[in-house]
Amino acid sequence: MSRIGKLPINIPQGVEVKISDDNSVTVKGKLGTLEQKVDPCIKMTIDEGVLHLERGNDSKHDKALHGLYRALVHNMVVGVSDGFHTTQEVIGVGYKAQAQGQVLELALGYSHSIFFELPEEIKVETITEKGKNPLIKMTCCDKQLLGQVAAKIRSLRKPEPYKGKGIRFAGEVVRKKAGKAAAK
Repeated sequence: MSRIGKLPINIPQGVEVKISDDNSVTVKGKLGTLEQKVDPCIKMTIDEGVLHLERGNDSKHDKALHGLYRALVHNMVVGVSDGFHTTQEVIGVGYKAQAQGQVLELALGYSHSIFFELPEEIKVETITEKGKNPLIKMTCCDKQLLGQVAAKIRSLRKPEPYKGKGIRFAGEVVRKKAGKAAAK
């Protein structure tokens, strides 16, 4: 039995879960509504505020999907009730980040500024304090969308291994290399 797939999903107060006939689940909460289509080999049942996912047989394919869909549905429940957030640092001399509505303006050492348009579901906030690196804080109820957008922003200027300049996640450790001077 899948260790992750067999775990029950507790549905908190204020979150509404609906299972439709075509085996899709809709989760509605204070932060938004998310929908996920689930493979027909996985059966979902709700009893007394707890959602259970069960698989029909023990084939390798069904075992993999069991854990996958349990994790996806759990992330949906957590997302609409608490939400997900990520923080990124912009490190480098002259590197800047500014949010204007749903557009993130980044100055990353290129000859031009980069204007990155964010999806409507994501709320962005930039923090610039004197003497500290600019921070980009993003919140969203969809974990997958948030991670994808954060990875795209990071890919605009990945941290380089010599000085560590670039965009990195808060708390991310970049292994630095020794430069040419260390070769002597």
